[in-house]
Amino acid sequence: MDMRISPLTSQALTGVGASALKRPGAAGGVESGFAANFKSALKEVSASQEAASKLQTEVQLGNPKVSLEETMLAMQKAQVGFQATLHVRNRMVQAYSDIMNMSV
Repeated sequence: MDMRISPLTSQALTGVGASALKRPGAAGGVESGFAANFKSALKEVSASQEAASKLQTEVQLGNPKVSLEETMLAMQKAQVGFQATLHVRNRMVQAYSDIMNMSV
């Protein structure tokens, strides 16, 4: 089984993606790296879920060109991506709550 780290976990969630740091159309401006990377990660997760859903539909319709193994792998990738994104969101909410509860 291929155990490579996807761009979702390696760059999008850690905020090291250099391409997402530049604001389009800005002269050397830097956008919020985490926000841009998180938005990109959400798009990737959504696309992964849509692809898995399409493969699942094709398997159910009996398409001989789509294997069950390929479909199950796509579904697992979509689930892992969603879980990772959910954990990041939960940590962001917790950090926000901690900051709001700090005394000044």
